[in-house]
Amino acid sequence: MSNYSFLPFSDDIVFFDAEFTGIDACEHDLIAVGMIDLSGEKELYFELPYDDAKVSDWTREHVVPYLTGEEITHEQARTAIRKFCGHTEPHLVATVNQRDMAFFHKLFDDKDEPIHRIPIDFATILFAIGLNPARTIGDQKNQFYASFGIDLADYNLHNALDDTRLMRDLYVKLAQPSIH
Repeated sequence: MSNYSFLPFSDDIVFFDAEFTGIDACEHDLIAVGMIDLSGEKELYFELPYDDAKVSDWTREHVVPYLTGEEITHEQARTAIRKFCGHTEPHLVATVNQRDMAFFHKLFDDKDEPIHRIPIDFATILFAIGLNPARTIGDQKNQFYASFGIDLADYNLHNALDDTRLMRDLYVKLAQPSIH
């Protein structure tokens, strides 16, 4: 394993990944959410109804095949997230923070969000400690994760829950000295 590490400010975090019909938060819809706590013992996954006509070609090819089809309403989604986060307002950690958070805010309509108001961008953490935040692009991704003892074959990439698990697993490897 490499010598990269960082000391997190808090352990009160929730990892978050979202899948959407396209990348424009104004025009597109949230279709799946994955969340996991730092311990890895508590997970949340759900899908939301969406307009198939809005699905981009990329999403249709890379995301839709991993959807289960078991959808919940937006109100049920907000309730599930509130219950998952509890009363501590954890920091949300997302790899593509600017997109994932735009869809998160859209889901909650910026009201009564059960998280700390400042989300954490995992890509920025990687950049700051000298790692390429575009680690999942091209032929380098398997080698990158393998250098941290993570086998990508254990994850379905572009499934919101598996992407969240992968982010959490890498985070734990990098923050290992501070996580008990």
